[in-house]
Amino acid sequence: MALLSYTKGNFKAEVDVLILGNDRFQGTVLLKNQTKTGHTEVRHNVETVSSSSNEALDEAKALAHRLLAAI
Repeated sequence: MALLSYTKGNFKAEVDVLILGNDRFQGTVLLKNQTKTGHTEVRHNVETVSSSSNEALDEAKALAHRLLAAI
């Protein structure tokens, strides 16, 4: 289950944090396009690995905003 979600039109960005182990975390965004005829989902991972879950979450939120702004 996503920690946060943002929407723009038919698009929904679900933000989450992956636990990689050894105090390493990575932000991730699941971008969904939901229309009457169907839907698509594409996962986008933050390029950097963080040392805290809060830092990874902040990076994922920033990525979600960039993805939705580009639409």
